[in-house]
Amino acid sequence: MSNTFSQHLADEAQTVAMGARLCKYIKDGAVLFLHGDLGAGKTTLSRGIVQGMGHKGKVKSPTYTLVEPYELNEVSIYHFDLYRLGDPEELEYMGIRDYFSPEAICIVEWPEKGRGFIPNPDLNVEMTYDGQHRNITVSAASERGQQIIKQLGQDA
Repeated sequence: MSNTFSQHLADEAQTVAMGARLCKYIKDGAVLFLHGDLGAGKTTLSRGIVQGMGHKGKVKSPTYTLVEPYELNEVSIYHFDLYRLGDPEELEYMGIRDYFSPEAICIVEWPEKGRGFIPNPDLNVEMTYDGQHRNITVSAASERGQQIIKQLGQDA
């Protein structure tokens, strides 16, 4: 069984669709760390996940607020963007640990900036450039993550 899943994403629509596809397997909760350069598609993928779970409004980047909560009927989703975080200890003051329940979906952009204050992920998602396109590689980092990768691979 592979612990990774990779796919080429031709455009923004495919990136959103990949997020919607991924949400089918994380609906019972997961922690996702999103890695990649600025503009690599992390927020676009997050939009696909949040909208795939039923959110009808806009999905904005929480660059300045650090977290954007989405309280949906079936699940709570917390989208973090730690890019502008000055000191990881700031996360403790905002009650970061309260967001990470086993049933919640926590999507964390720039997780390395919160090291030591956020739990380990179930999935590491690497977004990379391929000319005008993107590539996504999803790697399992927990037992829950391995189950998600298995289901994602069967869906391919």
